[in-house]
Amino acid sequence: MKRQRVELINGDITRMDVEAIVNAANNSLLGGGGVDGAIHNAAGADLLAECEKLKGCETGQSKITGGYRLKARHIIHTVGPVWHGGCRDEHSLLASCYQTSLALAKEKRIKTLAFPGISTGVYGFPKDLAALIAVNETKRFLDKHSYPEKVIFVTFGEDNYEIYRKLLEQ
Repeated sequence: MKRQRVELINGDITRMDVEAIVNAANNSLLGGGGVDGAIHNAAGADLLAECEKLKGCETGQSKITGGYRLKARHIIHTVGPVWHGGCRDEHSLLASCYQTSLALAKEKRIKTLAFPGISTGVYGFPKDLAALIAVNETKRFLDKHSYPEKVIFVTFGEDNYEIYRKLLEQ
């Protein structure tokens, strides 16, 4: 029987015991609100010092740092697009967030990776569309590569959990 490579949980990504978590960062990589702020707060000041050296990140791209005070050894920071109604290439930019994050995990031979919902908070990307992109890009990548061995989607709230659950059951 083929082992399950994608899991879903409703919880706090900062408490995940995985090799790497993904941060839904802003272009500066210096912290912000939502998931980004929670990850920076939980990881501590050393994360900010390392992020300052990275000189930011373009939308749709990803960079990796240490995890510091987190259980996760690494943080992959990816910058999702702000939703403008779908007319500014938001779909492909969000897909690129997953592609570049997964490629970094593969390159670093990270076995377990946890994703939050990228761009679905203050950036306003519709949650159902963002989840569809997340699931499709992740499954496509995992079909071709052995790393990461497991991807966990970590949702915040029952409504988000149900969106992902329905997509993963298909």
